[in-house]
Formats: sequence, structure tokens, C-alpha cells
Amino acid sequence: MIVKEIVNETVLPLAEAKEMLQLTRDEVKKRTEGEVEEEEEVRYERRKATEHTAKFAKLGAEKSRALINDLLKLEKMKEEIAVRIADLLPKSKNEVRAVYAKERFTITEANIDEILDCIVKYE
Repeated sequence: MIVKEIVNETVLPLAEAKEMLQLTRDEVKKRTEGEVEEEEEVRYERRKATEHTAKFAKLGAEKSRALINDLLKLEKMKEEIAVRIADLLPKSKNEVRAVYAKERFTITEANIDEILDCIVKYE
């Protein structure tokens, strides 16, 4: 697939990506035959992306976004990490530590407990 231009780049949780892919698939069905032929190249990638999001998205789009917003209020939280946590929904302290493994700072036990408390609210 050849990318012509990057219009916008944001971090999305899997649930929102799933919703966007679903909308896109429905729009493709509504197009005329000439436009659908142009869409043939993307069909395989879109199908694989849809399968992936359906398999791994654990929350709905609204719940996922609400969890991310709650996590962003916490200390030492970046948007990328909040999205990763919303996608993975870690259950233990070790899983939360694994999410923070590449960061240049260490996370305290109190911060881990706050993160796990936020996750419990949305499960």
C-alpha cells in the first residue's frame, strides 16, 4: 500500500480504531461499482486490521476514551501510555510495570495502585 500523504497522526485506542474501521467498511458498501474497484487494493489490509481490532479491543470506544481521560489526570502519565493501558487493561502490578518498562523514570507503588483503581472502574 502506497501512502500518498499523512494528513493527521494521533494515538488511538483499539476500540476507537475498530469503530472507525467499521464505519469505513459500511461506507465502502454504499459506493458505486467504479469506486469499489479502486478500493480492492485496501481490502486485505482493512480486513486484517478489522480482525485484529475485533479480537483485541476489550472496551467500547466511549469507555476506552473515558478511561484514557481519567488516566491522563494521574501523575507521570503520557497519552501514549494511557492508550496502551486502555488497550491492554493490565490486571496486576507487574503488568503495569511492563507498560512503563521503556520509560526513563520509575513508577511508584502508589501510582500503580491508582492506575489499577482506574482500570477497575471501567471493566
